[in-house]
Amino acid sequence: MDKRLILPVLCLIPALFVPQILEAIGEGFLIGLATRIVIYGIAAMSLNFILGYGGMVSFGHAAYFGVGAYMVAILSHHAFEETTIFGLPGTDFAPMSFLVAIIVSAFAALVIGALSLRTTGVYFIMITLAFAQMLFFLFVALEHYGGDDGLLMFSGRNILPGVDLSDDTTFYYVSIAVLVVVVALFSRLVRSRFGMVLEACRQNEPRMRTLGYPVYRYKLTAFVIAGAIAGLAGALHANQLEFISPDSLHWTRSGDLMIMVILGGIGRLYGPILGAALFLLLEEFLPVIFHELHLPTLQEHWRIVFGPMLILFVFYAKDGLAGLFSTRKEGEAT
Repeated sequence: MDKRLILPVLCLIPALFVPQILEAIGEGFLIGLATRIVIYGIAAMSLNFILGYGGMVSFGHAAYFGVGAYMVAILSHHAFEETTIFGLPGTDFAPMSFLVAIIVSAFAALVIGALSLRTTGVYFIMITLAFAQMLFFLFVALEHYGGDDGLLMFSGRNILPGVDLSDDTTFYYVSIAVLVVVVALFSRLVRSRFGMVLEACRQNEPRMRTLGYPVYRYKLTAFVIAGAIAGLAGALHANQLEFISPDSLHWTRSGDLMIMVILGGIGRLYGPILGAALFLLLEEFLPVIFHELHLPTLQEHWRIVFGPMLILFVFYAKDGLAGLFSTRKEGEAT
């Protein structure tokens, strides 16, 4: 077996038995947490693609995650009310809803990227952040779709023929299947000529321009791909919660995705999945641990401990969790 496949295979095998294990120990409610880890792993992988391989520090990546989620919820809303949007009927059909989420998120990334990528450094960071906040306030202002209160999917999760998405275990496996497809896509991309040019642009952009490569076009293409995959993760997120709010587009959500990438390992193909798992598990269980230790102050303000833990981790594990298993970044020449 290819050594590069050992880690993902070792991680995938136990992941397939997570629902059964949780049910066996009487913690079936944690299947929802496992699904969140998978969904945020997908979103973090999309950010890692442009951050780790393209050197694009986007602080507005949650915008595409939120747009994808809202597209699914809005289509479901119109299907429930039997009304139209731009002359087209709403739908609860999963393939159609997910496709719309991907396309609209990709378009949003195209527009934002086309403008943002004309800048570099801190200016790029601030412009992506500004655009994300603009979209956040746009959805807050859409009172017809819940405004600041968010939008419920009254008809429940989307419909997928032959698959009961309303069942949490089934939805977990669907999310795992999407994750496998996304991992395969990014694995192919980062090892392709496109991925190698993108990595070279990150390392020395002026040199690549001198060699005649259309750097802007390569980076914009990567930006759009990342936005599309983030939108796909958002579509899964909306289906899991059966609810979406503007908080999904807020800059703090972009910060969470950034932290997941850093924890897992920037530029490590599978790192964001590990980072998402660590981040969400700490977020879920730190308050519980402090409760068991009878520390009510820390239980309420658990982020006081969470923050320093993340800082220490970054200092002493600079290559992230994935770096503990591999000394070579995926996509590097062997």
